[in-house]
Amino acid sequence: MDDQSTFQSPASSWVPTDSVREPEPPPDQEPAVETTAAPSDDQVEFTSDSTNPQLSLPGFGTPPASAVDPVVEPVANTTTWSRIGSEILSGVQTLFSAAVYATLIVTFCFQVARVDGLSMAPTLQDHDRLIVNKLVYELGEPRPGDIVMLYYPLNPEKMFVKRVIAKEGDTVRIVDGHVYVNDIPLHDDYVPEEFRSHDDWGPTVVQQGYYFVMGDHRNNSSDSRHWGPVPKKYIVGKVKVRWWPLQDARIF
Repeated sequence: MDDQSTFQSPASSWVPTDSVREPEPPPDQEPAVETTAAPSDDQVEFTSDSTNPQLSLPGFGTPPASAVDPVVEPVANTTTWSRIGSEILSGVQTLFSAAVYATLIVTFCFQVARVDGLSMAPTLQDHDRLIVNKLVYELGEPRPGDIVMLYYPLNPEKMFVKRVIAKEGDTVRIVDGHVYVNDIPLHDDYVPEEFRSHDDWGPTVVQQGYYFVMGDHRNNSSDSRHWGPVPKKYIVGKVKVRWWPLQDARIF
């Protein structure tokens, strides 16, 4: 039989209190309906990624990539380049300073020169290297016997090396190759006999501010016998050192 019992009387309809009825849903609640539907396009879909799980929403495109921390370059490279730049700058400053000092030294103090020719033989030979003191005559005067570097009076673009024979006010005379200054024989034992000339010259008085110069190789030298005394302003400096060849190095 069914799970409920009903008693009926001819006169009335009465429902026993112990009757079992299907409960009615509350008036404000819809009956629950459970259905199973196939996935639709609006379904939320999860994709599994062991390294970076992503939520993909159809219709909304690919989700933005996860934020990545900015990459910070190491400062080692910057420090290295800064150090290299500082070293290069320091080297340039050193070279510039050396050039300035060298210019000042060459301009005002010393100059390196090379002998071309044999007019000062045997004291100086061809291609000897010299150091010339340019400061000495800024403080003093050339003296007889000094070996000097001077501008060639007929062409100041050239330089000669000669020996000072007489200063301003002196009288110079040459007899048979022997030099006299103020009628006194010049002590020129540095000139071998085979290097002497046998000419006569003078006498002449050296004018103020000038110097009479000659080469030690008297018979092979262009000097004051040919182009006259030299003004002091043309005398560059005094030869102090022969430094090459090394075996013949000496101080004058």
